[in-house]
Order: sequence, then structure tokens, then C-alpha cells
Amino acid sequence: MQMNSLQKVVMVLKISVVTVIDSLQVIFATFFLKNKQVHAHRIVLAWARKILRFLRVKYTVFDPYVLDFFSDRPYIIMSNHASHFDIPLMYTTFSKQSLGMIAKKELFRFPIFGRGMKIAGCISIDRENRQQAVKDLAAAKKSMLNGVRLWIAPEGTRSLTGKMGVFKKGGFKIALDTQAIIVPVTIVGAGKILPAKTFDFSMDEKVEVHIGRPIDTTDYQLKDLPQLIADTCRAISDNLNQ
Repeated sequence: MQMNSLQKVVMVLKISVVTVIDSLQVIFATFFLKNKQVHAHRIVLAWARKILRFLRVKYTVFDPYVLDFFSDRPYIIMSNHASHFDIPLMYTTFSKQSLGMIAKKELFRFPIFGRGMKIAGCISIDRENRQQAVKDLAAAKKSMLNGVRLWIAPEGTRSLTGKMGVFKKGGFKIALDTQAIIVPVTIVGAGKILPAKTFDFSMDEKVEVHIGRPIDTTDYQLKDLPQLIADTCRAISDNLNQ
């Protein structure tokens, strides 16, 4: 259901207010509470559920392989990316995990929101400065080895057409370097909630989240990087094209 102009303004205000409030809660948790990562995760998860509830998103998670995260292995969750609302969808889908995401540096420039993201385990990536990007990826690796499950959209940006773009190599290099398990995820329908580069909010959209067969990178070497990328791309696109 498409929103009228007034509804769009109200929705933006609601999302903005709850995002600022919950970001402040994450920040305050670091000063007054122990186990800040645990509390940050709970706050971010609550935020994600509120956002989806505001928009009355009807989402279904398909997990045919009954994914089980092993505590002694690092994981990278990789998905297609068509909407800003992929973020709350990922946090609700993997609600039992300590989830962080690799995000473009521009998002961290917002004083409260950016600070909250950093505390919650999100990693900034500078796509325009190669030297800084290398440092950012090193930070992502350290986070993974500390038990955070990283989510990354290997396309690097939202799709404008619904079709997947070319995958960047950075996340796959981290996966190989840490011998991580890649969890391919396909998000179907999120682009209808708010198409990229538009203000066309829509409510009551049906979204599907498909969790694919995990890919163990110990079966690959650095020379197999193109094959690893191709296998992950195929695992995600197969469900996207059903």
C-alpha cells in the first residue's frame, strides 16, 4: 500500500525519532552497564522490530538447511541489497546472534547514530581510500574473531533495479583469511518497501528471507577467490530468480 505525502512525513519522523532514542540507549549502555555488546545487541534488535512494525512488513524466513552457528568458527553473512530495510530484516532474522555489519563510512558521520553503530559492533568501510579500507577490513577481521557475526552486502551499495550488481572482493578476502563460513542470504521484496533513491514508502509488503547452504571457505584457497565469489553469487541469485 503506497503512502500519501503526509503518511511519508510521519513515517520518516517516527523512524528518525526511534533511531535517535535507541542510538542514545546504546551509547549510555557503554557508560552504565557491563557487557555492553550484549545490551547493544538487545537495543538494536528492539529497534529493528519497531521499524518493521511501523511499516507492517510481513516477512517470512526460510531456513531449509537449519543453520547452526558453531561457536568456534567465524561467520560472514552475505546478502543482496535492495533497500535500507535490509538492515532491520537481517537483525531480526539472526536475532540470536551478536550481529554487526560492514557499512559505508558516510553512515558514521551522524553524531548519535554513527556512535551507536560503532558501539553495536558495526565496522566503517572507506570505499574511496584504499589504504584506509585495508585498515577497516582488518578491524572487521578482529571483530569476527571476537565472535561477532558480520553481515556484508558484497555489492557495496543498494541495487536500483532489483538485480544484483558485481560483488566486491573485500569481504571474501576476509572470509578466506579467517577461514570463515559464509552464509548466503537472499532478500526478496524489501526493495518495494522503499525503492532506492526514492521517497516512495509502502506498507504491508511481503518479504522473504532465504538462508542458503553455508559455504565453508576452508574448501578454498586464495587462488580460488573468483570461484568463491561465483559460488556465493549463485547461492544468493538462485533464490532471487525463483
